Amino acid sequence: MEVDSNSSSGSFILMGVSDHPQLEIIFFAVILASYLLTLVGNLTIILLSRLDARLHTPMYFFLSNLSSLDLAFTTSSVPQMLKNLWGPDKTISYGGCVTQLYVFLWLGATECILLVVMAFDRYVAVCRPLHYMTVMNPRLCWVLAAISWLGGLGNSVIQSTFTLQLPFCGHRKVDNFLCEVPAMIKLACGDTSLNEAVLNGVCTFFTVVPVSVILVSYCFIAQAVMKIRSVEGRRKAFNTCISHLVVVFLFYGSAIYGYLLPAKSSNQSQGKFISLFYSVVTPMVNPLIYTLRNKEVKGALGRLLGKGRGAS
Repeated sequence: MEVDSNSSSGSFILMGVSDHPQLEIIFFAVILASYLLTLVGNLTIILLSRLDARLHTPMYFFLSNLSSLDLAFTTSSVPQMLKNLWGPDKTISYGGCVTQLYVFLWLGATECILLVVMAFDRYVAVCRPLHYMTVMNPRLCWVLAAISWLGGLGNSVIQSTFTLQLPFCGHRKVDNFLCEVPAMIKLACGDTSLNEAVLNGVCTFFTVVPVSVILVSYCFIAQAVMKIRSVEGRRKAFNTCISHLVVVFLFYGSAIYGYLLPAKSSNQSQGKFISLFYSVVTPMVNPLIYTLRNKEVKGALGRLLGKGRGAS
């Protein structure tokens, strides 16, 4: 790989909100609180999915995958954000920036695929309830999860490597909270039109196409839900599907805005705050969205806490 000597041997500077230093302590407190909530919420879902036998279903298998992904997603970027916001040092080593670039894009692309898989799971559960456990057997669940993780990894290897081929001409100031592809394209000093075309093409495949597939699947789900005679059954199906749709729109909406707008011409301040949204806020609210409207998760949490009090 051919990179300029300044960046490969030195470091980058993550600007964040350094142009407004009075805001840094506020951002530090908000991001730290969000990160702690992300850790607690997602770890809770993972533990409940493992420990409660009633949650040993395909839906919670994929939900625990999403929680594991969100934990890794935030941990790949938030500690560095907190470090840079806390003190005067805003640097990140070249190796650290490259690692963050690969890992962040890998996990983001994986979530794009995983949300489609979860929509397929809901489609089978609602539209083919009698065949649900036959279709969504453990082997298929593991295969779909593996496709999600490996598909995201393949996208990251291609896109990140292609981005790192750009000449940076000694430019080190990344106007963002983290190293990600749009921010690195803005930093480049050469012609980035090919990189932007590749970015738009790949991101269309990983965002617009999945959203379209999810919306079509939910049209069929809506038709099936309306045919359910039981009010309680209809409410349960509706609550589960609404939770997934809210997560879909939060994640894809911010990702499309951050990655599909032209990298050179889009507003830099808006871009870095959108990055902050899908790297910090979305992983934090995912567990809340799935638990607040889900009696099964709340019931499992109650049983777990009840056992804890009984043991003590």
